[in-house]
Amino acid sequence: MKAFFHVQHLLGIGHLKRAATLAGALAREGFEVTLASGGMPVDDIVPAGVRLVQLPPASAEDASFRHLVDASGRRVDEAWREKRKSCLLESYAAFAPDVLLVELFPFGRRQLRFELEPLLERAAGRALVVSSVRDLIQDKPGRHAEMLATVGRFFDRVLVHGDPRLASFPLASRLADKLHYTGYVVEESPPGGNAGTGEVLVSAGGGAVGRKLLETAIRARPMSALRDRTWRVISGDNGPDLSAFQQKGLVIESKRQDYTTLLRNCELSISKAGNNTVMETLQARARALLVPYRGPGESEQTQRARLLADRGLVEVLDEDLLDPAALAAAADRAARRARPSHGTIDLGGARRSAGLLREWLHG
Repeated sequence: MKAFFHVQHLLGIGHLKRAATLAGALAREGFEVTLASGGMPVDDIVPAGVRLVQLPPASAEDASFRHLVDASGRRVDEAWREKRKSCLLESYAAFAPDVLLVELFPFGRRQLRFELEPLLERAAGRALVVSSVRDLIQDKPGRHAEMLATVGRFFDRVLVHGDPRLASFPLASRLADKLHYTGYVVEESPPGGNAGTGEVLVSAGGGAVGRKLLETAIRARPMSALRDRTWRVISGDNGPDLSAFQQKGLVIESKRQDYTTLLRNCELSISKAGNNTVMETLQARARALLVPYRGPGESEQTQRARLLADRGLVEVLDEDLLDPAALAAAADRAARRARPSHGTIDLGGARRSAGLLREWLHG
């Protein structure tokens, strides 16, 4: 069984991380997997047993996501698009997969139609074609007809990585038997280790939009009832330089390979509300304060945080209200919460997705 998986991360690295977790689960299920990544290269994210094809990289010019830029920061042109489309199609043809997985499209990534529609046309009738999408998307009703038409034209199945007890996919009723909820995708945390025990863990995913949260948390520390704890700040691969804030009791690092161990052992996690970070936090049963990102037109993180807060699983602080005093008070409230219970949210999405694909191929 051979699976070819297309993924594009534009600002943070969340989409790539989720796709890499899924690819690893497919490899463990017996698939030969090629992961074609269109974003900027990220070290040590692709699991063993998965072949990475790095396409000519692109990212978003800014948080509006209106324009793509290349590795040099220049807006992409038609020549760049043709080169990248050719690279993708050649990689796909050489691999000749049984399954084509496309992350997010057609529910997002409209900027990539120049390469995705030719890829889907190439796969039609030759492979099982599946859309892989998280449960919360930037829902734009004006584009629903276009999304549904694209699913009808190209896709055999839609894997929604979520739990319908928490949130329903916007087009669920209109996708009928093509849609399958898998549970949330989260990498299984290795057992053991006492790193980070009793600490306050502050993180912002890849860090591209995390400066304000990280700096505010550092300034909030003296105001919090947790000020005598070690506060560990993970700035992220694309995060800001925080060396000017070094002080006793504060640890500043760009990344940690044992992040999930730190989550499991911490007294409190303070973070954005990105999909991967939140699911890792729930898996670790960590007390959490979420400060969802609210960029232009962005509502997904706020929606996720509010759904979890309504269930009593997290404390939430709106980004518009973020200042040191407000964060310190919210952190103290979060630290008084009970830890989330096991099984509250379905976190088995990686393994279940792999099982479904295997079942459909054998069927």
